[in-house]
Amino acid sequence: MKTSKYPICKRYEGNPILTGKDFPPEADIKNVFNSGIVKYNNTYIMVCRVENSALVDRFWIAESADGYHFKPRPKPVDLPHDDPEFKEYTCGMYYDPRVTKIGDVYYMVHAAHSGHTCRLSLVKTGDFKKFQWMGFISETDNRNGVLFPEKINGLYARLDRPNTGADTGDIWVSYSPDLIFWGKSKCVFRNWQGIRWAWTKIGPGAAPIKTAEGWLTIFHGVRTQCKSHFVYQLGVCLLDLKNPSKVKAMSEKAILIPEELYELVGQTPSVVFTCGAVAENNGEIKLYYGGADTVQCVATTSVERLIDACYNR
Repeated sequence: MKTSKYPICKRYEGNPILTGKDFPPEADIKNVFNSGIVKYNNTYIMVCRVENSALVDRFWIAESADGYHFKPRPKPVDLPHDDPEFKEYTCGMYYDPRVTKIGDVYYMVHAAHSGHTCRLSLVKTGDFKKFQWMGFISETDNRNGVLFPEKINGLYARLDRPNTGADTGDIWVSYSPDLIFWGKSKCVFRNWQGIRWAWTKIGPGAAPIKTAEGWLTIFHGVRTQCKSHFVYQLGVCLLDLKNPSKVKAMSEKAILIPEELYELVGQTPSVVFTCGAVAENNGEIKLYYGGADTVQCVATTSVERLIDACYNR
């Protein structure tokens, strides 16, 4: 491992762990990034966002025994591209899958972009072989949706980032009795509240991790540099277990910033962006992130280090 200037997270010395060249040549994959991940039967299952040279998006599963060396499957995830409704609202692109296990089911929330702007879509699976599209689960102009791993006060819960005029760029929490219809929405925190490095916008990242201190939540934050250049970094906070609209503690510093060449140079420069993390039984956290919207990377940290960062700011 090599240590970042910010020692909260350590980049894997073998980064990037996946590039377009790792996929079957006939698929013409150029970029793989912003991938969701879970462990299933002791295997790391990564749902990769991939793009070909025509910028056509697909989700593609890659598997690993150790969380570092991944092998893509022969073909992408089979989604209902011929379904008129799915096709209409994903005709621009679909992307940024975030996977959460609730009970024995794995749910994948992803963004869907079209001429109607962006909205959230939901897919479920029990074995990562057969996938069922459950439909769209938000109005338009919403993205970065991620489910909590258990019900809160009897309801499913999710974090998301609706774009609502003057409130553009804030993190919200919403609740649902059935994962389809959502409401009781409340703003969790705004991009200018105590985050000096993320004044442009923020958004949920990996699925919240339950700890005794609260829901450990890794998010991305964006600042506009030199008027037109976005810089994406990662931050961390603790949300109340029973009322996740309440922020208990938050680190003032970013926990991961673009520093390495594969994070600074690519189709979108200066980006580290997470859609997933795995909390191991020993307290270690493998934090998976996209570099420059081009390659897939991983860093390691721990529950203890992230909680300490929240309180010691």
